[in-house]
Order: sequence, then C-alpha cells, then structure tokens
Amino acid sequence: MKVPDSAAAVMLARWVRTGPWRWVSAGPCTRRLCSAAGPSEGPEPLLQLCVDRYYVSPGRTNTERFRRGTRCSYGPLGAELRRNLLDQWWHSVGRSSAQVFAIDSVGSSGGEGGPCPLKVVDSETFTRLLDRPELSKEQLIQEALLLLHRAPAMRTNLLQGALEQFVPALELVNRRLPFGLAEAGPSFQPSDGSGCPAEVTQTSLVWFCSPRTSSQWLDHWTRQRLKWWRKFALAPSHFSSSEVPAEELVAAASRGVRIQYSFPWGQETLETLWSRGDAELLHTHHGVRSKLQVLKLHPVLTPVKVALNISRGATVELRQVCEGLLQEFQEGKISTWPGYLETLPTSMEQLNAKYDEMGVLFTVVVGENTLESGLLQVRSRDTTVKETMHISEIRKFLSRYISVADSN
Repeated sequence: MKVPDSAAAVMLARWVRTGPWRWVSAGPCTRRLCSAAGPSEGPEPLLQLCVDRYYVSPGRTNTERFRRGTRCSYGPLGAELRRNLLDQWWHSVGRSSAQVFAIDSVGSSGGEGGPCPLKVVDSETFTRLLDRPELSKEQLIQEALLLLHRAPAMRTNLLQGALEQFVPALELVNRRLPFGLAEAGPSFQPSDGSGCPAEVTQTSLVWFCSPRTSSQWLDHWTRQRLKWWRKFALAPSHFSSSEVPAEELVAAASRGVRIQYSFPWGQETLETLWSRGDAELLHTHHGVRSKLQVLKLHPVLTPVKVALNISRGATVELRQVCEGLLQEFQEGKISTWPGYLETLPTSMEQLNAKYDEMGVLFTVVVGENTLESGLLQVRSRDTTVKETMHISEIRKFLSRYISVADSN
C-alpha cells in the first residue's frame, strides 16, 4: 500500500559527448565516429582524419579535448555535423511522443541531489584573499569557505532544470502523466585529476510517468534510442544494450540500461538510461508535496473504484444511462462516485485531477456515442490512458481488474 505515492517516477535522458541518458538517459554529441581503422588500431587515425578534413580544429590541446569527449573547437564541417546531430536528436524526441516539451533552464545545479561540487570564483578575488597577511590560517579558511558559499554553482547536468519546471509543466498538461521535458546545453564535469572542470554539451530528456509504468517506459525509450543510433550507422548490429549491474547503479536509480557500440578499438557506452524514482523530485519541490502526488492506494483498498460522468450536452437520457450503470456497479459491489450529479460546470481535466487526488481507479464518461452505439470512454488513474469500451463490457472489466489485483 502506498499512501500517498508520487505522481511521477522520473526517467532522464542525458546525452553527454561520451554518451546520452542518465536516469535518465544521458546523451548529446557523440564522442567518436566510426572509422576504417583495423581491429588493432586505436582512435588516433580517425582523430587525425577529422583534423585533416576540417571537422576538428588542429592543436594538441584541442584534439585532446576531443579525445576525452569534452567541448572543443570544431572546423566548418565539424560545426555543421554537430548542428545536424543536435537537430536530429530534437526531431527524434519530439516525434517519439506528442507530450515532450522543450525547456531552456539557466542557473546552477545541485548535481546528484546534493551540494554542487563546482563553483565559479573570480581568480583575482581569490588571489587578493590569499595576499592578506593579517589573516590567520583559520581566518583564511573561513573567508575562503564564505567566498565559495556565495559563488554561483556550475551545473553538472541538466536534470535539475527539468525537476524545477515539473510543477508548471504538470499544470500545462492538466496534471496528466506521462510527459517529458527536453533540453540541450552546456554543463561541467568534475576534473579527472587536473583540477579544472571540463565543459561538455548534453542533451537531456526527463520523462515523468507513473511508478507502475516506469519499467515499461524505460524499455520503450531504450528501443527508441537504439533505433535512433542505428539509423545513422554503417553497421547497425554493432549497437547493443545491456542492464547496468546493481552495484553500479547511481544512488537514486532502481534500474539502468546502457547503449553501447563496438568500435574497432573496443566497446564504449554511448548513453545510459536510468529509472530514478521520485526522491529528487520531492526534494526539489519541498513544501509543495501535494502538487506532486495522487492517492495511489492498492486497487483493493481504494475507497472509490470508478467515477461516473456525463460529457458535454447532458441530457435526461444520458443521466438515465448513468443511473443504470450505478445500479449495475452497486450490484457488483463496485464502489462508484456519481459525478454525473454535479451541477457546477467543470472541465474533464479538472475532474480527472480531482479523481486522481481521491485515488479513483477509473473514470467512465457517458456521451452521445453511448446512446448511438453503446460506446463509452474509460480513463485509468495509473496510466492516464483513455480507451473506448462497450457499455455491456464495463462491469466485467472492472470486476476482473479488481480480482486480478486482489490475487497479486
């Protein structure tokens, strides 16, 4: 029993140059392209080819950045290729679902749900602080910590921006799940020992869905991302996916999937998709918990199993149909909310939000089609999916659903 349960289990896609999807799926511009190098050769011949053909600007420092998968300078052809890749990514996520919306967040990020490890401090200010001889060692440490505390943070991923925009986006879609927030932009990765953070370009898709459907959605997006990568490959079979071992899961994730490619020099991970749950979402919106939740009691324990409503243009005949269904449900011991008795004009979106907060399993809407063909609309609380069903099947459907839930 979950009382209450979060309305959204979050999955994020982030594409870093070393791979996209993080909880995501991480991912943005791919770090390397396929080459004709032999199986014993590393990526160096490809790197030199990219320089010779004006994809990557020359220079040891710049090519090393490219090798490590961080932001580097591109030549004319490389800049155009990068732009085409980003355009294709946007086209892909937008076409995959009508409920994916673009965002453009700014500001700092707390990283993986904790304090941000990267801060921006002006070098001259820090140097002046170190040059103050009147300060003792303890005072110098305190002043440095205060300076770091006041300094703006450098975001290490695009996740936080999507989490912060969840509530207004939820209102935009009339509190209906699932939906996704997509973004592309720069972020900074902690140093690998050099002491300097590295800038990377990421693309991020954060998918908000019901906890009960999070595993299915992770499988769905894995298939979509594999399909996208294979679309551009000379050797599509070199792409594969694999589950992330339990000991390698990030703290917030319950499951992860890697998308990998077999390069001539070995296999590398291009994206990682994570199913992360709702802990980070609730932490971000502390104090407005009610806006993120619906009452997701077990189907057997839910006080109201179904709500009966009439679509626009209510008539005496439609009300009679609802009364007949109400009696039929009561005979089947299916608790029912008589929404058709409401006199105040209310949109279906508002009613759905209300019923979700009440924990109602299904909303049944009777309309003109019901009088003409016996068809009515049924909406599920857990999936928010609406389907058409014949009036003669609805009682059996509800009874079977509750019976199966009771036996699990």
